[in-house]
Formats: sequence, structure tokens, C-alpha cells
Amino acid sequence: MNSQTLLHKRSLRNAFDRAAERYDDVAVLQREVGERIMQRLQLVRIAPQTILDVGAGTGVFSLALSQRYKKSRVLAVDIAPRMLLQARKRKGWFSRQSFICGDADSLPIASASIDLVFSNFTLQWCGEPDQAFAEFRRVLKPGGLLMFSTLGPDTLKELRQSWQAVNTAPHVHDFIDMHDVGDALLRAGLSDPVMDMESFTLAYDNAMQLMRELKIIGAHNAAIDRPQGLTGKGSLKKMLSAYEDLRRDGVLPATYEVVYGHAWGPLAGNEIRVSFP
Repeated sequence: MNSQTLLHKRSLRNAFDRAAERYDDVAVLQREVGERIMQRLQLVRIAPQTILDVGAGTGVFSLALSQRYKKSRVLAVDIAPRMLLQARKRKGWFSRQSFICGDADSLPIASASIDLVFSNFTLQWCGEPDQAFAEFRRVLKPGGLLMFSTLGPDTLKELRQSWQAVNTAPHVHDFIDMHDVGDALLRAGLSDPVMDMESFTLAYDNAMQLMRELKIIGAHNAAIDRPQGLTGKGSLKKMLSAYEDLRRDGVLPATYEVVYGHAWGPLAGNEIRVSFP
């Protein structure tokens, strides 16, 4: 791993560590999308022995998975140790769960040991998804299921447009197109990938409210070539003024393009897969 990547990972971990205690206060979209993935799981009959929640955060869906699949062992993995401390505090855990500090690009999990990989809003912080998908394939058992969500390129398009009134530097993280994510699943050797997309628009009283939420949630600009140092007051004022031009019905919009996907670990021999209807 090169020095730039190490700095990126350290920055990511620190951002989510700082966010841990207040994360659940503002993670409205993350919770909604996670619930929709859980609903999709109702469409497939599986009885997983071991579940891996990659990017588990404060453990909302690690706990939900343990309660749905009561005989399963749930492994909650997150790059930020303080997120896992928050997850441990949740009430309702069964005895079969573990909390593991680890990176989606290099999972500390045995190969071919996982029946279900669940990942909600994690891949967008991994840069190119190929390494994470390769790891997901490695840890999945033959015929195991991957269910995930990530963010597409229209996410925060209003904020990106407003910063472009200031300069062309990357102030907003770049997100990967749904079709490119699907291609990455195939390159990783995962089987029968299915992708779809849903757009959400959240409303804010002002752009500073949005930026404060993004900071609280740890969703900073993770681009390696992002501007370094503090943003000048003049630049910030110019961006805020540009965002005001987008005000409609008394509020400022913030778009989130949510990409959903699922795929399967390659089958061994003549096994039969139970797929979605």
C-alpha cells in the first residue's frame, strides 16, 4: 500500500472516529437505505450461518441481521474503532457476534467463510471498488450472497455545482457510476450481478446545515487530490451564494443517487443457487 493510500485510509478512519458519537443523530438516509436492503433480503430464502457486515458503523444493521437470523454469527467490521465501540453499546445482541476493526479492501476474515456479505454505504469510500469486491468474493462461500448499497455520481450534485462557482478543485467526493460498479463485480468474478438505482432529495434550510451534517456523519471529501488546508471565508461565501440560486419552495435540495446491487459467490461443482424471484 503506497503512502498516499495510507494517508487516505488514516484520514477516513479519523473522520469516522470523530463522527461516531453523533453519527446516528444525522444518519437518516443511511438508515432508510439499509432498511430497504433488509427488505430485499426478504425476497431470497437463505439461512446464513455466518454474516459479515462490512462498514458496520454503529451496528444498526449488524444488530438487525442478528435479530432476523437468530442462529447466525454476525461479524461487524469497520475501519473506525470508535464506531465499533458505539455498536457494542447497543442493546439486544445475541451471543453470536464479533466486532472487528478492519478495512473493506483487506478484510481480516478467512477465505470462503461467509454466507452473506452485507454492506450499506461503504464502497464509496473505498476508491475503485475492484479491491473491495475481490475481498468480498474471497470471503464468500460458494453460492454466498453479497448485498450492498453505494452512492452514484449525481450525489451532492448541487454542492458540487456550487463549489464550481469558486474553482475547479475537487471539493466533493467523486462517486462511481452504477454501470462501472456492475463491471467491477464481474471483474471480481462474482456471479449474476444485478444493479439498480434510486434517487433521494433531502431538503435543508441552508447549505451550512448540509455541510455540518456531512462533517458530523464523517462523509468528508476523500479525494486524494482534494484541496488541503482551510477554506477561505471569501470562497465559502461565494459557494454559499451560488447554492442559494438553487433554492426552491423555501429550501435547498441535496440529491443522493443510491446504487443497490447484489451478486453471488461462484458455485462449486453442481450446486444449485436459490435466487431472487
